[in-house]
Amino acid sequence: MRVLVTGGAGYIGSHTLLELMAQGHEVCVLDNYSNATPEVLTRVRSLSNGVMHDYVGDVRDADKLDEVMQDFQPEAVIHFAGLKAVGESTQKPLHYYDVNVSGTLTLLHAMGRAGCKRIVFSSSATVYGEPVYLPYDEAHPTNPTSVYGRSKLIAEQILTDWTAAYPESTAVLLRYFNPVGAHASAQIGEDPKDIPNNLMPFIAQVAVGKRDALQVFGDDYDTPDGTGMRDYIHVVDLARAHVAAITYAQDATGARPFNIGTGQSYSVRDMVAAFERACGKPIATKQAPRREGDIAAMQADSTRANEELKWEAAHDLDAMTASTWAWQSKNPNGYDGS
Repeated sequence: MRVLVTGGAGYIGSHTLLELMAQGHEVCVLDNYSNATPEVLTRVRSLSNGVMHDYVGDVRDADKLDEVMQDFQPEAVIHFAGLKAVGESTQKPLHYYDVNVSGTLTLLHAMGRAGCKRIVFSSSATVYGEPVYLPYDEAHPTNPTSVYGRSKLIAEQILTDWTAAYPESTAVLLRYFNPVGAHASAQIGEDPKDIPNNLMPFIAQVAVGKRDALQVFGDDYDTPDGTGMRDYIHVVDLARAHVAAITYAQDATGARPFNIGTGQSYSVRDMVAAFERACGKPIATKQAPRREGDIAAMQADSTRANEELKWEAAHDLDAMTASTWAWQSKNPNGYDGS
């Protein structure tokens, strides 16, 4: 199948490209490189014999989207392009709604003009908000506590309404939990351009000497050790979920959300300890106040994805941390190489 991947040079997108091409899909990347670098696609190409096209452009640029659609004629789209930092979304709400919501609208209009009716959407477990019960299943109420989460939920609602209006269309809504880890080659991985907003890349940068200490945001949550607990999933498992979603979308119609997680949650201190095992050195930490928009714990019930997408996570915590350390130690400055 011909698959357009918006934001394909990003962390999750790049791993998904490899998995798509390994399954024989022809891929096309659209990325504006606001949080990525062209070097990513150079490395992806070196790791695959698959067919990959790429364009530089913003998902909000209707003319560029029309050009890509006309040239590539995708049969499906995987939509990663977007902003993802909870804290930053509070400070820049209009920017987040512009990119995450307007970008999705512009993309759907372009898909309509091109006759493309299948989309796999990069959503987030943050759409659930404070847990009414755990683990979250897809029937859990949605009440996001951040602008980022609300922007994802609005995009989900737009996609759901789109499929209702166009009955032959399909929207697979993948609600990720916390992606971590890197490809087994250690050639591609997570490389934030600024200070990392997520836990694992920050720990990795402390381990490699790029940062002095990890800030632990909050130690008074209602969890066993007082720090926030999250369901972490290896990025390769997550990438394979997208391939499974593309297969599912070939025959399905309508909008359907799926949780993509492991069903196991770990605290910040658990993650630090696991990374210390992986790198063989202590990780310096310092306590900091809670961050606005964070919740105490989240954990996935991924039964629906297991049964309907025929997908399940295969990597454990030590595999996640070991692959992250392999990537970071081999690429201490990420894709810069300097």
